[in-house]
Parts: sequence; structure tokens; C-alpha cells
Amino acid sequence: MAPRKPIRLEIANVGQITRAGLDFQDLTVLVGPQATGKSICLQLLKLLLDKNFVLSELRRYGLEWDRDVHRFLDVYLGEGMGTLWREDSALSLNGREIKLADVVGRKRKRRDEIMFFIPAQRVLTIGRGWPKPFSEYSSGDPFCVRDFSEKLRLLMETGLGRGETELFPQPGRLKREIRDLLSQTIFAQFGLTVDVHGMQKRFVLRTKEAPNNGNGNLPFMVWSAGQREFVPFLLGYYWLCPSTKVSRRASLRWVVIEELEMGLHPRAISAVMVMILELLRRGYRVCLSTHSPHVLDVVWAMRMLREAQAEPKQLLKIFEVSPTPQTLKMSQSALNSQVGVYLFGQDGNTRDISSLDPGSDNKYEAGWGGLTEFSGRVADVVADVAGDSN
Repeated sequence: MAPRKPIRLEIANVGQITRAGLDFQDLTVLVGPQATGKSICLQLLKLLLDKNFVLSELRRYGLEWDRDVHRFLDVYLGEGMGTLWREDSALSLNGREIKLADVVGRKRKRRDEIMFFIPAQRVLTIGRGWPKPFSEYSSGDPFCVRDFSEKLRLLMETGLGRGETELFPQPGRLKREIRDLLSQTIFAQFGLTVDVHGMQKRFVLRTKEAPNNGNGNLPFMVWSAGQREFVPFLLGYYWLCPSTKVSRRASLRWVVIEELEMGLHPRAISAVMVMILELLRRGYRVCLSTHSPHVLDVVWAMRMLREAQAEPKQLLKIFEVSPTPQTLKMSQSALNSQVGVYLFGQDGNTRDISSLDPGSDNKYEAGWGGLTEFSGRVADVVADVAGDSN
């Protein structure tokens, strides 16, 4: 497959962002401290790529903004976010200036969306054990959270939740190797199922030994933090990958996943990164935001193995995944992928640190955007103390 051209997004003077310039590749990773604009950047990209879908969905649920940019951002990004847009704010996509007033000021014919957005606040979508509908949220809640929750609700009400009560493991939804990794690192001896409690459907964890009368079922609020964070991600993944025989869902071409590492042990993060490799194999363009050095370890390894023209099985070794025809194809696709990594700094600017060279003179690149500098400082201090004691 011929390499895809990067998609160039430029943002100036929007909220915390003074100037951002990003070339979105097959896999793009955003790092940086909290409140530096990563999520704003990704939500604006979603708006520009899916403006017809977003505006028609908001209006379908009775939300209006009288063609005012600030009121629109309060509806789209969340209450209070309208103040982010100033007189000198600017956006451009692939070198073409985008006037936000023109985007939000028109009534648009609905079109299929091309970007699927898994937000950082995904745990809120099943806070009561079942996905909430779009209309149940406050009008000031971010669109991407409400839309994600609605998609999970539709998935359960019209598909998985009707008759197919065993949600994990499901042979037709994930490769066996991925199922095994998730069983070992996240679900342990439990399976994810649908239960009816007081006439209400809910997600529960159940052991194989548990009776079918409901005794022994574990409801959402007693799960581990990692399980609560991961299950909505897993359901979103099911939305993206309807079955192993279908590469992608309908018109979708992009996937955004915010903070995939939340609540997860490093081994579980590795398992989720294998799922990301599978999304790349299926042809999705994937965007991640992360605070995990573990994620960048994987990205760095992909880069180094690609430069060394390593065999696909070498990448699989990192995850302790057996080389089969399917997993080798997944690994080769990952090694063929173009990857970009961008640091969002507290000074409001972005920096391209894609080479991830730990020996670089650039402190931002050598410290992988601050994710590894603390470990390096710990090692230096311990080495100094050990040297003094000798």
C-alpha cells in the first residue's frame, strides 16, 4: 500500500495553544503536561473533518448556538470553553485557512463521519453500569463524550446487547492472541457479560464457576479502576471492528484515543498497544494522547526496528505474542506505518519529537516530552550516591 500523505493541522492562539503545527501520520502520538491543549487540538481536528456530522447531530438533539462561535464552543467542547476563541485565533487544514464562523454558521446536510473519538472521560459513559444516551447528558457536556456514549448505547441496544450476552471473550471480535493478552492482563479469570438486575440491563464481570442466577456477578462499581476504564474502550473497539471479517466500519477512517493507559498496569498497556497495531493493520489512521512512557517505548521500538529493517517477529517479541500469519501481518503493517510524535509544551507551542532520540541535544526529544526525564534524574542521583559511597 502506498504511503498516505500526512494531514497538516495548524492552530494559533486558541486557549492554551499559542502555536501548534502537526502532521498527522498513520500513527500520531501527542504528549505533554495536563492543560496544554492536546484534547482541544484533537477535538478541533474532529470538528474540521466531521463538521457536517457534528453540526447535524447537535441540531438533531435540539442544541442551538445562533451561529455564534463562542456559544458553539460551549456546546461542542463543553461549558465555559467558548472563551478559548479570541480575535486572533486561527485554524488551517492542509494549508487552507478555516474560518470557524463559517463552519458553525451554516446549516449542513448530514454526512457520515470519518473520525471515531474515544474520549478520556469514557468511564462516565457507563457510570451506572450501562451506556447513557446522548440526551441524558447536560447540554454543557462535551460533544465527543456524549457521542461516544450514544454509540455504545446503540451498539448494545441494537447489536451486542440483544442475545449475545457474552461480551468478552468473543472469538469473532478479536484475534485469539489479543484475547489471550487481555484475559491475562485485565480480565484475569472473569468474563464480561450482560445481566438483568431489577428489569435493568447492566454490565457485570462473571467467573466461569459463577451460577447463572446472578449470584457472584460483579457490578460496575466494584470492578478495578483499570477494568472500569478499559471496558468502554473495548466496546468502542468493537464498534470500530464489527468482526474479524470486516476491516473497518462504514466510512470511518480515523480513530482518536485519549489516555488509553488510564488505570492500567504496564503489561495491560502493552496489550492495548497490540490492539492499536491491529487498528493500523485494518487501515485506520490512529491518533493517541498519552502520559505514559510505556506507550512511547513501543513507538520508539517500532521506529528502531523499522530503521534496522527487522523482521516482523521481532516486534511481536516485545509483546510476547506468537508469530502466526495473522500476527505477522499485523506486525509488518505496524513497521510500515509512518509515525509522528508531538510535544505540547507549557509555553503554548508544539514540538516535533518524532525521532525519539534519547541521545539528542534537544532536551524535549531526549526526555521524550518529559515522560522519561524523571527516571533519568532518579538514575543519575542514585549513581552519584553509589559513587560517593565507594
